Amino acid sequence: MRNHLKALQRCAAVGAVALAAVSLQPGTAQAQDPGPHPAPSVVGGTPAAQGEFPWMVRLSMGCGGALYTPQIVLTAAHCVDGSGPNTSITATTGVVDLDSSQAVKVNSTQVLQAPGYNGKGKDWALIKLAKPIDQPTLKIADTTAYNDGTFTIAGWGAAAEGGGQQRYLLKATVPFVDDQTCQGAYGDSLTPGEEICAGFLDTGGVDTCQGDSGGPMFRKDDSGAWIQVGIVSWGQGCARPGYPGVYTEVSTFAADIRAAAASLGG
Repeated sequence: MRNHLKALQRCAAVGAVALAAVSLQPGTAQAQDPGPHPAPSVVGGTPAAQGEFPWMVRLSMGCGGALYTPQIVLTAAHCVDGSGPNTSITATTGVVDLDSSQAVKVNSTQVLQAPGYNGKGKDWALIKLAKPIDQPTLKIADTTAYNDGTFTIAGWGAAAEGGGQQRYLLKATVPFVDDQTCQGAYGDSLTPGEEICAGFLDTGGVDTCQGDSGGPMFRKDDSGAWIQVGIVSWGQGCARPGYPGVYTEVSTFAADIRAAAASLGG
């Protein structure tokens, strides 16, 4: 377990920011991290345009996600509580403004959490919706070919560490950080091969934050199409120098995700 530092997963309780240790489940109250906090600022984000990332999903437990199929959302394992029937999650899609009258809201029917998930690595899950969403989907990487370069991140999470959730979708770009460098920050807490890191190591200032958990990290593939390479998972605070964001390495689990989606029938 990540016990050498207070690693913060990036989910948020409804109506509040949940800064939490690795064992946090959505809605669980935890003491805030006592470490130094950066000055309040947008964590490198700018507003996304309507329709720019049409597969983005906001989940009612305080997480993000992406449409893997029209009826299945790919998110983080730590955003859900196990597998099985679940009608308690509402997915909001189709808008950058969560208060828009054009928002499409669909409830969940079933959740599948990554088999063997125990809080370290394997941080992916699927949520089946009650009906398909008429929006484009985001394909996932099934090789490591795109696990470098510059990535795009997006979400409705906090715009500064300890801040409130956002009404409008924000986006930013972050550079790849190699495993060796990332382990220099996180030591044994990092699971190479299952996690990928990104961020501005020297300066910080750009990062995902609480409420962005489960959302995609993505880039363009060789044909110019968006492809998902990561799932927002955890980090030390938000946008702190020396501590890049940590994301589930999607290519490692691509076959498992496909099989799981097929089992859900979506």
